Amino acid sequence: QVQLVESGGGLVQPGGSLRLSCAASGFTFDSRTMSWYRQAPGLERELVASISNSGGITNYADSVKGRFTISRDNGKRTVYLQMNSLKPEDTAVYYCKVLWRGFVNWGQGTQVTVSS
Repeated sequence: QVQLVESGGGLVQPGGSLRLSCAASGFTFDSRTMSWYRQAPGLERELVASISNSGGITNYADSVKGRFTISRDNGKRTVYLQMNSLKPEDTAVYYCKVLWRGFVNWGQGTQVTVSS
């Protein structure tokens, strides 16, 4: 059974930083691309960043390029999202996602609130 458990969210002031973690189990972690999505109130869930199975290829939404960094530790079965220079518009629930055996799997999400 696939499990994705996000952590690291919280309240931060504009310009601050947070590091999100997603601990994975129940599938062959080092064979899968991993992704971070976010969903703000009233908006659709959107892709923030993705990372290939080896970590060699990363992709980012234009809105976070240069501020966010996705990484992974295959030995720890964990994917990270380092978020710097946070803005109020980054406020959302952040989700980890993996496609495994034809099914999309999501974590429960972690709330990030950027406010002064």
